[in-house]
Amino acid sequence: MTATLTETSTGSPRVGRLVDQFELGLDAPICLTWELTYACNLACVHCLSSSGRRDPDELSTAEAKALIDEFERMQIFYVNIGGGEPTVRPDFWELLDYAVDHHVGVKFSTNGFRITPERAAMLAATDYVDVQISLDGATAEVNDPVRGQGTYDAAMRALANLQAAGMKDFKISVVCTRHNIGQLDEFKAIADRYGAQLRLTRLRPSGRGADVWDELHPLPHQQRELYDWLMANGEKVLTGDSFFHLAAYGEPLPGLNLCGAGRVVCLVDPVGDVYACPFAIHDRFKAGNVRSTGGFDRVWKEAPLFEELRSPQTGGACTQCSAYDACRGGCMAAKFFTGLPLDGPDPECVKGNAEEALAGLDRSTLPGSSQDHSHTGTVRNAPVPLTLGATRTRPTSACDESPVAGMS
Repeated sequence: MTATLTETSTGSPRVGRLVDQFELGLDAPICLTWELTYACNLACVHCLSSSGRRDPDELSTAEAKALIDEFERMQIFYVNIGGGEPTVRPDFWELLDYAVDHHVGVKFSTNGFRITPERAAMLAATDYVDVQISLDGATAEVNDPVRGQGTYDAAMRALANLQAAGMKDFKISVVCTRHNIGQLDEFKAIADRYGAQLRLTRLRPSGRGADVWDELHPLPHQQRELYDWLMANGEKVLTGDSFFHLAAYGEPLPGLNLCGAGRVVCLVDPVGDVYACPFAIHDRFKAGNVRSTGGFDRVWKEAPLFEELRSPQTGGACTQCSAYDACRGGCMAAKFFTGLPLDGPDPECVKGNAEEALAGLDRSTLPGSSQDHSHTGTVRNAPVPLTLGATRTRPTSACDESPVAGMS
């Protein structure tokens, strides 16, 4: 995999800083997120893909394998499989084996309900596979109101099963909220206890996350607490470059500190639509579909949206800020779904530069999700919010009895 090179005045290629080359885009993504299905046995209140019900048009097993073949040809470093809950798709384990057999590394995120001792043993014996267990509270009292009743216990069982099977370097994936920022040391202790690695990610106001973002996103003093904690522990904790907006506090965090949308990362959804950003499943950021002529390769290399994102960015008003070179204006998805201009400040700008704009927004005009696969009936493990607004209508699930309804 190579970066797109700029040229000198004589026409010869010039290689600059790695981050500069990444901004211009690569000939294949470093990491591709693949939402394999929207089916899910849970109804997490902050689900960025509004998952729950299966989309009847999702890629078939044959189409999924053909896409894996394409990933192999493009030498994509690894694929991050999510959903929904990928393990509820009947052919998930078959596709996992197929990817491994074709030298495509897989990292998949799961709520852990289906990581039985038998599955854990199989995973521990498989090369090119990494597992992320989702956990959004270091205690059930914090986790379950967001993810659902019994989800903390299910995650703990999955972690114990993976440890007992001898699997190494599996992950605990945490979405940071104002209710769990104070538990960072506890999360790290849980990871150490099970021989896992902690991965922290940012809460984005997309999907159902838009409904709870005002109530869940960390407060300003917690942003500073998170930054200080990551500076002290960052070499041992993964972030997926989620928090590069915090670099405005001073020293950059470990990682690229770059929005990689359409440059080094993208997302393929269950029906094959390709989006620039894993956190922005919206028509505004849709670049094409893998079912079209030329497949994923052509979308990645030729989509006008990706060409736009790889062109030099102006940075807007943020270029006047002394911290611009560090935070680059923050997260595109966070800005879009809170109604801020893409060339403006991040809604959680640590300099406070977004406060006035946010205060003046007409909330009724905010962009909603282009699609919603939330459940329409009762979910067995439905969240019971303790601190969220009691009057909000929460997505529930018709998938309680069969989250893969309609699948053959």
